[in-house]
Amino acid sequence: MSDDGSQPGDTMAERSTSPTAKHWLLLNANRWLVTAALALFVFVGLLAVARFSPVSLQALVGARDPIETVFQALVTALITGVTLVITINSLVLSQELGAVEDQRERFSGAMDFREDVESSIDAPISPPEPASFVRAIVAASEERANDFRAAVSDGHDEEFADRVDDFVDNVTTHADSIRGDLEDAQFGTYDVLKAALDYNYSWKIFRLRRIRNAHADSFTEETHAAYDDLLESLELFGLAREHFKTLYFQWELINLSRAMMYVAVPALVVTMSMILFFEPNVVRGTALGIDAFVWIVAAAATVAVVPFLLLISFILRIATVAKRTLAIGPFILRESSRGEEIDWE
Repeated sequence: MSDDGSQPGDTMAERSTSPTAKHWLLLNANRWLVTAALALFVFVGLLAVARFSPVSLQALVGARDPIETVFQALVTALITGVTLVITINSLVLSQELGAVEDQRERFSGAMDFREDVESSIDAPISPPEPASFVRAIVAASEERANDFRAAVSDGHDEEFADRVDDFVDNVTTHADSIRGDLEDAQFGTYDVLKAALDYNYSWKIFRLRRIRNAHADSFTEETHAAYDDLLESLELFGLAREHFKTLYFQWELINLSRAMMYVAVPALVVTMSMILFFEPNVVRGTALGIDAFVWIVAAAATVAVVPFLLLISFILRIATVAKRTLAIGPFILRESSRGEEIDWE
């Protein structure tokens, strides 16, 4: 019974069936860069339609006034969007509000969890920074994996020892890589969460439990103790990842709210100016076969939709992370780069 035939890749990108470019766009790319790329696509798209449309915008302006109609709708959408952002921000902040009993319960839970981690990492105090905190748990899982191998190395059958060796080699190699990724990571950026998501603890728990099930008769008291310690470290990592994922979502939604408010005011000024002061017949000339006033309209429309594009870029990452981490523990809800069959017996 092979352990590796159906094993998914270590990193999230390797486990994903999506193309590398799509994975980069959804998760790794800077959100402002994604917004700029979307804005460029909108601007070029509008110009392309104007260039190749059989009906010119000048003719449409003469028959009716589509420019004023569009920008009036955009003004309404912008104001509605800002209201939506305020609502989102209020929902996020509402989770931080509560009676003193609720706050005490949250605080007690956090302290209990830190004490469990301190016991796992064999330290008097756990690190206060998220990146260092996760690194400490990963390091503990690596150390306990080696302890598990040492407990199995003497007096056990060769197949059992080989499977444990292969498993521990994967854990230690992967843990070293994750610790390196977390070394300079700062919470508030995607780097901390990315490293935590790359550490596929759920598969490691499944694989460890499968070893335990397959070789239960070979487990001694020492092996049981080492197995329990390693399983505890992986479970604590899962809880820490979920906790910091929740904090990251709140952080990102607050950043999104602030960013949208920053871009909404200039967008509103441009949009209202196009309604109040823009006169297409005054603008003369062409560029690249497109009337000059069309360039102005396309640029103004692009600026007007920037808040919406910013919302898209942030929600793409949040929704992707949420979808990929819906389950906690050894569950695989998505397709991944592994074999079709998983030997679970």
